[in-house]
Amino acid sequence: MEYRYREYRKEPLGEDEIRDVLGKLGVPAHQVLRRRDRAFKDLGMAGTEDEDTIIRLMAEHPTLLQRPIGVRNGRAVLGRPVENLLALGEGG
Repeated sequence: MEYRYREYRKEPLGEDEIRDVLGKLGVPAHQVLRRRDRAFKDLGMAGTEDEDTIIRLMAEHPTLLQRPIGVRNGRAVLGRPVENLLALGEGG
């Protein structure tokens, strides 16, 4: 399967893109929040912040968003474990 790698630190997702990906994943932001990330601690986050706040912080601090995330044909999957990405090649 062909893919385009997006370097999240050089080309981070904006808030609208994060909302779009979350919609395709079918999960709220707190489910893809990296709680062990340094930014999580530095920002004094609890993981219970409202959706808009978490998305804004993910856009400002891209390391807070779990990765990799594969997106294809209107669907998205979290690539952990990496085998999850194979589902994007199925049915479309």
